[in-house]
Amino acid sequence: MDRGHHYETAFAAFLRERNISFIPVDEARRIWLGGVETKSIDFIVVGSPPAAKLVVDVKGRKFPAGPTHAPRLVWECWATAEDIAGLLRWKDLFGEEFRGVLAFVYEIQPPYALPPETPDLFVYRHRQYLIRGVLASDYRRQMKTRSVRWGTVDLPARIFRQLVQPFSCIVCPEFPGDRERIQGKESAQIPCASSF
Repeated sequence: MDRGHHYETAFAAFLRERNISFIPVDEARRIWLGGVETKSIDFIVVGSPPAAKLVVDVKGRKFPAGPTHAPRLVWECWATAEDIAGLLRWKDLFGEEFRGVLAFVYEIQPPYALPPETPDLFVYRHRQYLIRGVLASDYRRQMKTRSVRWGTVDLPARIFRQLVQPFSCIVCPEFPGDRERIQGKESAQIPCASSF
C-alpha cells in the first residue's frame, strides 16, 4: 500500500468502515515468488463468514476519464499484464482459498455524481469514490492487449460490465442487495453519471 496514493487510502478507509479485516502490503519492494520477480499486492483482505480471502491490487481511476476539457464518460478498467500475472502468483502462493482481485476505485469527478443508494459508493476526505472489483482469473480469460509498448491490457466495455461487481459482493458473498452487475451503457446525464 502506498499511503501517499489517495485511492489506496480511500480503499483502506472503505474496508475499515465496513469492519472488513485487511493487511496493507508495502509495495515499495519487489518480491521473488517461485524464482520470478513479482509485483507486490496492495492488500490482503479477509471477509465475513463465509470468509472470502483475497489478495488485492488497487487500480485508481477517475470518472469521467480523460482531461477536464474533454471528459470521456467511460469506466476505465485497464491494468498491466504484470498486474494480472502477479495477482495470480500471489493467489497460488496463499492457496486455493484465496482469490486475486483487481479493485477499481473510481473517483467521481464533479459535476458528475451517482445516486446515494449506489452500492459501495463511499465518501472520503470530501471525495466521492465508487469501489468495484473483478476477479483476476476472470480478467485474464477476457483481457485484450491495450498497448504492447506499455504492457497494458484491458477489457471490452461489454465484458467489463458482465464481470465487475460491487467490492462488497466479492468480500462478503452474503452481503444483501448488492449483487447487481452493470446493466446497459454508461449515461452522460448530469448530475447522475450512471447506475453502475
